[in-house]
Order: sequence, then C-alpha cells, then structure tokens
Amino acid sequence: MYCLMSGGSGAMISFVVCLVVLVVGYFTYGRFVDNVLGPDDRDTPAVTINDGVDYVVMPQWKLFLVELLNIAGLGPIFGAMQGALWGPIVFLWITFGTLFAGGVHDYISGMLSERNNGQSISEVTGTYLGLTMKNIMRVFSVVLLVMVGTVFAVGPAGLLVEMVDPQGTGAAGAFSATTTWLAIILAYYFVATFISIDKIIGRIYPAFGICLILMAIGVAIGMPLNGYATPEIWDHLYSMHPEATPVWSFMFITVACGAISGFHSTQAPLMARCMKSERQGRFVFYGAMVAEGVIALVWAAAGCSLYEVTGGLNMGLAEVLKSGQSAAIYDVCIRTMGSVGVILAMLGVVVCPITSGDTAFRSARLTLADWLKLDQERMVDRLKLCIPVLGVGAFLGFGNTLGFLSYTVIWRYFSWTNQTLAMIVLWAGAVYLLKERKNFWICVVPAIFMSAVSATYFCMAPECLGMIPALANNTAVAYPVGVIVALLFFGLFWRATHKREATVA
Repeated sequence: MYCLMSGGSGAMISFVVCLVVLVVGYFTYGRFVDNVLGPDDRDTPAVTINDGVDYVVMPQWKLFLVELLNIAGLGPIFGAMQGALWGPIVFLWITFGTLFAGGVHDYISGMLSERNNGQSISEVTGTYLGLTMKNIMRVFSVVLLVMVGTVFAVGPAGLLVEMVDPQGTGAAGAFSATTTWLAIILAYYFVATFISIDKIIGRIYPAFGICLILMAIGVAIGMPLNGYATPEIWDHLYSMHPEATPVWSFMFITVACGAISGFHSTQAPLMARCMKSERQGRFVFYGAMVAEGVIALVWAAAGCSLYEVTGGLNMGLAEVLKSGQSAAIYDVCIRTMGSVGVILAMLGVVVCPITSGDTAFRSARLTLADWLKLDQERMVDRLKLCIPVLGVGAFLGFGNTLGFLSYTVIWRYFSWTNQTLAMIVLWAGAVYLLKERKNFWICVVPAIFMSAVSATYFCMAPECLGMIPALANNTAVAYPVGVIVALLFFGLFWRATHKREATVA
C-alpha cells in the first residue's frame, strides 16, 4: 500500500496547516521575539569596524539568502528525509521546533554577536556563561566546523566522480578519482575562506539560495500534481520508524537543520558582521530559520508521501535511504519534477554542501582569530589560520578517501555535539535577557527542552554512552536522566535570577 492510497489523491491538510503556521509564526511570534530584544539604531560592527574582509555592509536581501544557504545547504533535506521515517509526526517537530526553538536560537545568536562587535559564538557565550564555558565552546565550535567542512568536501567529491564516470571505467582520466575532485574542492575552500566575504559568498551564493528555495517549491507542487497524497498527522499519531527507533530523543536529534541546529550559531556571526542595521535581524536570522523550516517540511512530506508503507511502517523510504541520501534526493526530484528535477538535484547535492563547507571553514578561521586575538585584516594573518585549518580538513578528507580514516569516525559525534551547542547558546541567551531585565522565558523554555534532548540522547545513543550494552536504547535510564539534567540546568539558572534580584535590591 502506498501513502497516496491512504488519503486520496492530493490530500495534504496536515502539511498545509503546518506550512501556514510557520508563515504566520514568523509575523507573530517572530515579531514578539524581536520586540523582546528591542533592536535600535546603534551603529553596527559592519559600520564601525568595516575591514573590507569580514566586516562588509551587504544589502538585506543578500544577507537573508546567504544566511539561508549557510545554515541550510542540504541539512534540512537530509535531516527531514531521515525524520520522515517516524511518519508525519515529524511535521510537528519541524513546525514548532522552528518557531519556538530554532528561530529564537538563530536570532539570539546573530543579534548577540552583532551587539558584541560580531564576535564568534564561542566568545559571545563566554561573555554570559563564564570563562570555562567559553573555552568549552571554543573547542566545540572549531571541531564541529572542521567536521562539517570536511564532510561537505568528501561527499560532493564522490558525487562528482559518479557524474563524470558513472560506470567506473576511468574514462574521465584524473577526474575519475575522488582525490582529484577533493583537491579541487579544498583549493576552492581555501580561496573562499581567505578572501573578502563579498567577493564570492556575497556575489554568487544568493543565486544558490534561490535554487534551494526553487527545489522545495518544485517538490511541493509536484507531489499533488503527480497524485501523491501526504498522510495526515491525526491518522498516524504513532512512530512509523521501521527499526522502532524511539521518537524521544532520536527524532529531535536527527532533524536538526529544519528545527534547531547549533551549527547555525557558528554561521550567524558571518552575517552579523555585514548588517547595516539591527532592524534587519528578524528577517535575516529568524526569517532564514523559518525558510529553512519550510524547506524541511516539504522534504519531510515528500519522504512520507512517495514511498511504500508496509504494516504501518515506512519501509519504502528506508530502502531508498539505504542507497544514500543523495540518491534519495535524486529520486524525489525526478518523481515530482521530471527532467527539471534532475538539474535542480544535481545543483543541490553538489553545490549546496560545498557552499556550507566553505563557510564552515571560514567560521573556524574567525573563531580561532577571536580566540587568539589575531586581527584578520592583513593577508599574512589570515594565512596563519587558513593554512592549518584547511590542512586539518585535508588530512581528514584524504584520510577518509584513501581509507586510513573512517568517515563514520569523523561524523560519529556530530549529531549530539550539534544539538548540545544549540542548548548552550540558548542558555547564554537566557542569561543575557536576564541581565537586561527582559523576557528570558523565550530562551529558557527551549533551553530546558534541548537540555533534556541532549542528555537523553547522550545516555542511550550507541555512539555515546549507549556503547555500554546496558545503556544502549535503555529508555528506563535515559529518560529520567534527561529530565534530571534539564531540571538541574533550570535550577542553576533560577538561582542566578534570585542572586541578581538580591543584588539589584
């Protein structure tokens, strides 16, 4: 039985309702969050510092599209397709996670960076959570960014080999080798990381951001036109995951981009250094996150709609994903858009990861520059950081390609690290709002939620403490631990609020 047979051709009420909630949420809750922070007419770092390299004024529409591409890439597609294994209940996480967690996280990280001279998120976090957390975040951020940059070089390199030499005959000569394409991509990364942000990123990336949006629009329109119906949430209020993987907290970790992702906080300072006015923040940061949520919602709907359901489980989607996430993207695009979809899919699976990879390495350079207090206006100072950062990325990338370093090892702890980073940033935002005597609950509530998610996952996931047989997928232990950790962090914050009230009094 196929999903399109379960609800009648074209039925997709849940999808449309969630889409409307996301759009309305931007104009309502997004405005509420913006009013809490209170953007004003102070001079921004792009104006006061303006070094012509990283601090450069760019127009608002470019800021939005570059921010979207930086935080998205293929994240909201890969994560959403994996999340669709749980069924249409994933729509709820994408919708409400985007509005109340991801949007707030991206907005607060971007605006706090802007109000702290465009500093990297590790430095901003340390300002509000102390030196120890600053050092932890420095290490977290650099490791995360180098991992992301490396993975987004290796993946496209392999896909380019498949495109130029699909039969594996070596007919394309040197271009039939993954190492050749990897070297080319890393060389591009070096240039994009080194030169001024408005030379390549500011000029070309808005076009790729538009392509990412067009791909989602094409899939959304193509589903009903080709007779695919999206299953409704109220008919599937249960997990459809073929391997019976628990919804809590695995779904909330799997669907990161498109709901909430700590990686976004490492990218927000790039645009915080290019804003002409604080009043652009809601559109650039919160707006880009909502746009990413819409993209994720579309791809989650595609994952739920196009593939066979067996015994109430998404077996068909699971089989497609076994061929690789890129293969799944091609399949969805071809089914919904035909030959046009092939072109968009080729752009998506090759270009989008590369555009996220180079900004990841650029963010790593800037994080290290802030850490080491090394000015980046001079070329020689940028080279001091570009060479070692890209050198590590090259070692990891070629190590995976040549077989002496596992891709799995590179990526093993990314998911947990990513969401834990988001949790820390939300707590930092809560402390900032507390100090400013503003409504800190907009950060506290999602911070508590993500604290429980991260602690639960860390306790039971096979790549974390779950490597211990007694803890692997052990909900009886992990669930109480998650609740206890979340309450502990909230208790520490609540204690800080009372200390501040006593001091003010």
